[in-house]
Amino acid sequence: MTNITAALVKELRERTGSGMMECKKALAEAGGDLEAAVEILRKAGLAKADKKRDRTAAEGRIAIQISQDGKQAVMLEVNSETDFVAKNEDFLKFVDRVSARALQSGAATVEELLAVPLDQEGPTIEEARRELVAKLGENINVRRLARLETETATLASYLHGSRIGVLVEVQGGGAELARDIAMHIAACKPLWIRAQDAPPEVLAKEREIFLAQAEASGKPQNVIDKMVEGRVRKYLQEVTLLEQPFIKDPERSVAELLKEAGAEVIRFVRFEVGEGLEKTRADFAEEVMAQVRA
Repeated sequence: MTNITAALVKELRERTGSGMMECKKALAEAGGDLEAAVEILRKAGLAKADKKRDRTAAEGRIAIQISQDGKQAVMLEVNSETDFVAKNEDFLKFVDRVSARALQSGAATVEELLAVPLDQEGPTIEEARRELVAKLGENINVRRLARLETETATLASYLHGSRIGVLVEVQGGGAELARDIAMHIAACKPLWIRAQDAPPEVLAKEREIFLAQAEASGKPQNVIDKMVEGRVRKYLQEVTLLEQPFIKDPERSVAELLKEAGAEVIRFVRFEVGEGLEKTRADFAEEVMAQVRA
């Protein structure tokens, strides 16, 4: 039987991040061949990653990259199952490298990005993701990618910690105004730039809800109609960027701010970690024990 030394096990652990017993078994299976053992662990790890892919990943972080000339910007959401892993050094490095490659590669969708090599050569981002899943013991998901490109406008970004990110394209007004608008979007969560951007089906649903509430009041139909329209207008003021009071100066709206500066918001994207995902609740002790078991 091949002698599996502690030094060999240690080297394999450092290269793969796998547990000691897994490394010993892989080395034994490979007859002491380090490269063969690496391949055995890699294949086993990818198999484990496939088993974890359906587990909900609702924690994580947002990353933003803007090109040096300011003409391109990308924003990325990468999820993990727990906040514990979202703060892990390997996870953080993965997010940074993937966001940098997203900017460099020109990928427009998550699917395109996952097929890009993580470095100029070597495994793809998808392969690296699956290897990280195997190493950290949690599902990790590159969930969303946004890319903005412009020739004449200003691209600005705002990150609130690592959980809320905004990209905005502003024509005119300068970099400071664009950043202020990005910060406002992060804080106030507008859904659309202007009222006419709201999809008809969304407004129809809101009217339906407001109508049911108004009818419960027992007031005459003409009064109910006015109540519904008033509530729809109030709703649009709350969720439309141009109608919202500017966060730094609530006495004027964002529309008034832009008009004074001779500027226009062309488009924006806002990501918040885990929005729209149902998070499985677990306390911190359970997260730690899950890592220990892994």
